[in-house]
Amino acid sequence: MDSMRSEPAFPAPGAPDGGDPRESSLAVKILVAGGFGVGKTTLVGAVSEIRPLRTEAMLTEKSIGVDDTSAVEGKTTTTVAMDFGRITLPTGLVLYLFGTPGQDRFWFMWDELAQGALGAVVLVDTRRLADCFASVDYFERRGLPFIVAVNVFDGAKRYAPDQIRAALDLDDDVPVIMSDVRTRDSAKQVLITLVEHVLMATSRRG
Repeated sequence: MDSMRSEPAFPAPGAPDGGDPRESSLAVKILVAGGFGVGKTTLVGAVSEIRPLRTEAMLTEKSIGVDDTSAVEGKTTTTVAMDFGRITLPTGLVLYLFGTPGQDRFWFMWDELAQGALGAVVLVDTRRLADCFASVDYFERRGLPFIVAVNVFDGAKRYAPDQIRAALDLDDDVPVIMSDVRTRDSAKQVLITLVEHVLMATSRRG
């Protein structure tokens, strides 16, 4: 963590490399949620233009029977507070990305992380679809616009977006997209889709 202290917690919007912060017109907060091991830390790291802040801890024997690693057997760490990154879109819009912890024992932090958020991405692993139910329910209850991004893991069965929508009982206007958040372009498209959805939701309310 010492190496991260040179980075400000909230870098100046629009100044990813020390430029004039006035170059940016708007900065917004985005949440990245989903179940344990679904790829939240990976998404933030793939797109962040600054070194992402991570609060990960090693999985230990205390996680046995608590954290389900059956579908992510190679996972050795877990987020215990949040991930933080930043990306500036071509429009000049700056997104501050906050990855939420996936395990239910850390859900008490969600209300704090959700304060001031414009929207959210719910990452889904089709091998463990039920793991995202809590995230979907949380954002629906708060009325926070969100999209569902299916992180297509190697070897996982493929489903059409409409099948995912039906399984999660989503409203028709909630976008469902396929992604591989290991790649910057795919992860960036997830965020662009969310911003477009938020803008449409805002225009409908207006």
